[in-house]
Amino acid sequence: MKIVMLGAGNVATHLSIVLQKADVTISQVYSRTEEAAEKLAKELNTSFTNDISAIQTDADIYIYCLKDSVLEAFISKINVPKAIHIHTSGSTDISVFEPYYKKYGVLYPLQTFSNNKAVNFTEVPVFIEANSQEVEKKIIQLAKLLSPKVYSISSKQRSELHLAAVFACNFTNYFYTLSSEIVEKAGLPFEILIPLITETADKIKYLSPLDAQTGPAVRMDENIISKHLTLLAENQDKKLIYEELSKQIYQKYQKEK
Repeated sequence: MKIVMLGAGNVATHLSIVLQKADVTISQVYSRTEEAAEKLAKELNTSFTNDISAIQTDADIYIYCLKDSVLEAFISKINVPKAIHIHTSGSTDISVFEPYYKKYGVLYPLQTFSNNKAVNFTEVPVFIEANSQEVEKKIIQLAKLLSPKVYSISSKQRSELHLAAVFACNFTNYFYTLSSEIVEKAGLPFEILIPLITETADKIKYLSPLDAQTGPAVRMDENIISKHLTLLAENQDKKLIYEELSKQIYQKYQKEK
């Protein structure tokens, strides 16, 4: 199996490294910036380019790890009709390939990827989609080199899953940023919150998120909420977020009673 990796960001880097360890040949890395392409290619000991016209045309699979906003325009510039073309987006429909290729699909690993932070792929669910049974077999074969947790879902399901992931991961992480600003303003290190964050995440392995919810908003403890809002008086953005979330949490749990 010979693969050209189109993109050299976090997703492309993590996928390439794991696939290469599984004896897959990453024959070339493409990135819009030469520096990024060269950096990943050096790690993989393979060739690289930042020139679309120089992308190899003899690979079996082309994996597109690119921004959704540029994906279709980029696909239209690649001309390798016999290969399988796969994107890794959580939100882009599989049909993005339809005007250009006969063999195509999606391989979406549900995980957050950061530079210089290894990921245990054996725990990562990988969601795939294909335009035919023949292509699906190939993508499943590829996905199982990454993880034993492989699932076939539709583009609509994947889009909804990606939305859920934004709430569960991206928005949650932004709240960590807000929390760090608050404790640092108090002269305390962010690390003192880590046991609480860890327990909160661990708890939902055993309880539903609905049952795991705690805090002053659940019971609408106006005394505590008022004190918190006073502390946030100088930061209207945080205050608005606190007020709106407290209201929504209270309303949600009133409905569930």
